[in-house]
Amino acid sequence: MTRMILATWLLVLMVAAPVSAEPHWPDQGWQVTPTSLAYDDLLEALREAVEAEGMFVVTEAGPTEAAANRGITLPGNRVVGVFRNDYAVRILRLSVPAMIEAPMRFYVTENDDGSATLSWKTPTHLLEPYVDAAGKELETVGRELDALFAAIAQRATEESK
Repeated sequence: MTRMILATWLLVLMVAAPVSAEPHWPDQGWQVTPTSLAYDDLLEALREAVEAEGMFVVTEAGPTEAAANRGITLPGNRVVGVFRNDYAVRILRLSVPAMIEAPMRFYVTENDDGSATLSWKTPTHLLEPYVDAAGKELETVGRELDALFAAIAQRATEESK
């Protein structure tokens, strides 16, 4: 009986526990762009921007819908994996271990006021641990991807400016 009460109490705490209202983003390697766009609008704008910049959405994952199926309410939260095969081939030729970083991801999060934030780890930050072994060409690939990710973010958030 005590275990059942404890389990019920833990479930209540998990359902009632708020998500941090103001996330604290890491200082290094991240780009964070608050917008005035609603979560669903930013997510759609991101998908369109990815395509417009010649990249592809290859994965999407988020806990919001699955949590709702369990009776837990979370703000919108989606990780969108973005990549392109020519970059995969280039990275693999330079460093097999570096390919674990693909697809590189954007993160769309819903804010308390209904707006959304677009954030991502920069490709140069993700690839940096592999540059010493792979060579400076991997750094060049990272800078190219940095420019593409910045262009995608600019295009996705331009309505909010």
